[in-house]
Amino acid sequence: MMPNFLKSLFSGKQESTEDEKKKSDQKKFEVFKYDGLRAQRMGRLDYAMKCFNEALALDEDFETMGYLSQAYIQTGQYAPARELLERMTALEPHVARTFISLANLCYLQEDYPAMEAAANKAIALDEGDAMAFYLLGKARKGLGDDLMTVAHLTQAIALRDDFMEARLARAEALLGMKQYKEAMEDIDAILAHTPEEETAILLRGKVREATGKVEEAEADYRLITEINPFNQQAYLYLGQLYIGQKKLDEALSLFDEAIELNPEFAEAYKERGRAKLLNGDKEGSIADVKKAMELKPEEEATVNGEFRTPDLGSKPEVLPGLF
Repeated sequence: MMPNFLKSLFSGKQESTEDEKKKSDQKKFEVFKYDGLRAQRMGRLDYAMKCFNEALALDEDFETMGYLSQAYIQTGQYAPARELLERMTALEPHVARTFISLANLCYLQEDYPAMEAAANKAIALDEGDAMAFYLLGKARKGLGDDLMTVAHLTQAIALRDDFMEARLARAEALLGMKQYKEAMEDIDAILAHTPEEETAILLRGKVREATGKVEEAEADYRLITEINPFNQQAYLYLGQLYIGQKKLDEALSLFDEAIELNPEFAEAYKERGRAKLLNGDKEGSIADVKKAMELKPEEEATVNGEFRTPDLGSKPEVLPGLF
């Protein structure tokens, strides 16, 4: 009897100690998790990430992993964010929103094949998710497939008629396909919803310019410079329009204004250099091109080559739909 009694006694103590440790770890986990959440909401992301990592060392909690992945993305740490999101898809492969977040992250990394794969998995889990079709469309755009871009964005809009981001992306793709009438239908719908939507007004200007309505296009570009003097795209399009019309003095004046507002505006130096060259100022042109290359060495800046018009749908920091 004595050995059995001692065994039960020590066994009971061991179980009690293990229970206490579990309760203690759970309490620590909750403290770290909610301290991290508070820090994240206050913008103290470094501290938030430390808290979330401490919490996850105690419990591989799916929700906390989501918070940490968001903090990584907010601080530009895409590699650990992606690793975390991929772990989450393995842990709970039935959660469509994780694939949405992964597709968003792949977009930021310009990994369009992986973005497409993640969006397709989200659609397989929820065929009624407009965001998943939107992301699939953006992936096809990144892969240079305008036709399927339009097809997937059309599916997103069919699911959610007020999906203005999808309409903007479709209008841009239609513009690239020279489907000007169809592009204007989307632009009109966007501007009826949000009259001062800057990207839509710029798109309208590009459609008008492409269809020979130069004065109306100029008015659109000028309108944006008045609404938002820091909209760089408006200055580029208006300046390029002036150069195309041989209005070199107007172009030079406009780019002077743009550079005064933003001395780091590489494309404005590049275009001003092109205008100076056409105006006979070779020395000034070389100086501007040199400055453009210093500011943006990853892009070729040459006044002799043709300017590559930037993508109207410039990449946002984070597409809609992240955690």
